[in-house]
Amino acid sequence: MTRMNGRKMGAIRVLQKAISFFLIVAQYSTPICSSSEMDQTLESMDQTLESITTSSSHSGIYRSGLKEPGMEIGSDTFDPDRIVVSVDDFGAVGDGYTDDTEAFKDAWNEACSSGPSILLVPRGKVYLVTPLNFSGPCQYQLTVQISGTIIAPEDPSVWHDLKSNYWLLFHRINDLTIGGGGLIYGSGENWWAASCKINKTNPCRSAPTAVTFESNNDLLVRNLNVKNSQQIHITFKNCFGVEASNLVVTAPEHSPNTDGIHITASTFVVVQNSVIGTGDDCVSIVSDSFDIVIQNVNCGPGHGISIGSLGKGKSEARVAGVLVDRVFLHDTTNGLRIKTWQGGSGFAQAIKYQNVYMRNVSYPIIIDQYYCDSPKSCKNQTSAVEVSDVWYDNISGTSATDEAIRFACSDSVPCKNILLRNIDLRLTSGDAAASFCESVMGFSLGSVTPSSCFEDWAAEFHQGEGTIVQVVNPRSKDEL
Repeated sequence: MTRMNGRKMGAIRVLQKAISFFLIVAQYSTPICSSSEMDQTLESMDQTLESITTSSSHSGIYRSGLKEPGMEIGSDTFDPDRIVVSVDDFGAVGDGYTDDTEAFKDAWNEACSSGPSILLVPRGKVYLVTPLNFSGPCQYQLTVQISGTIIAPEDPSVWHDLKSNYWLLFHRINDLTIGGGGLIYGSGENWWAASCKINKTNPCRSAPTAVTFESNNDLLVRNLNVKNSQQIHITFKNCFGVEASNLVVTAPEHSPNTDGIHITASTFVVVQNSVIGTGDDCVSIVSDSFDIVIQNVNCGPGHGISIGSLGKGKSEARVAGVLVDRVFLHDTTNGLRIKTWQGGSGFAQAIKYQNVYMRNVSYPIIIDQYYCDSPKSCKNQTSAVEVSDVWYDNISGTSATDEAIRFACSDSVPCKNILLRNIDLRLTSGDAAASFCESVMGFSLGSVTPSSCFEDWAAEFHQGEGTIVQVVNPRSKDEL
């Protein structure tokens, strides 16, 4: 496993400190706290959050610079000290009809086994490839420069024959940079038409993910257009140290299960400065994911930014340390959503949403512990994933549904320590929106519109002793 240099480790410590920002009051003494104490708490959190914003700017968090010396991402000017390995040199045709899979495999093997290399997909050409496994470890730091277009076969039977649930898989590669300003086109239209969500008479089957990054450390993905995936567009799975920026991820609103970016079992992931609009979640964060930052993202159409779903099939879920900052959501079926299945266990905690603007969004703020994405109704169960320590700060815009705030939490495992601060959500028509609370414990600060529905729990918040809870990441890099 690659050893991180001091700069990378220092940046990660900043990120870890920033996401461990939560001073959450589990129980409050009387009163909740003094005005000066609250001001000090909020000021401290704001300073910490400012540090993460600064550290995760364009200068890069995990890599020593987003551009390699002498190489302009998005162009064909390269560092003369690097070996340029073009897929054309291995027989790729690039006419959009000839199968170039073997040429890509051969070019990858050459680049991965050589000195510091650039695998080049030249601009101005269209390369048709079937499922590809770009597997490491590689000898040296590697850059994949996609300046042209890569397309998938239109016929789903290609995957049935190959028994593959991925299209482009990058596996076990450290210090990988992928960019180039090109297009990755999933040709998902026939997959969508065959989906049980489109044609109810069809059986429900999984479909490939367009681009999967699995078990990679120190990964930089930027300046790419990923369009019309068969299902999920980009997945980060079991990765440590990821920066994804300047991405355009799109699919039609009706395309089923086409999540934009899916994060699972990964730690220290930053998604920023990107435009995402699909038929499902713009960003989805699921179990065993820690220290995640989503910032400067334009989301819509789609299902919003989701944590979950969690706890399906009575599984245990663990998500902690999520920051969503400076996001614009528009024309989505949900806004900031946490969704869990009944019967699960574990936790989703230490989550902050701040500086979010919404336009024509259904359920702008929602926690749903009764999530059921199934053709059959889900039976009631007592166990649930615990949702706690969630902060909504400076959220504004318009709601397409009467309920702009909806907390539908488990009777047996209520949502705890939910904070609303400076909320201004109204109906798209301009009329007043409503809020809904079920089994939720929380409090509000500043101006909150629509009015919070936490009043029934106020008596419980005025009892007990004040407690500070700090997030401790239960995973380390060595576990991966």
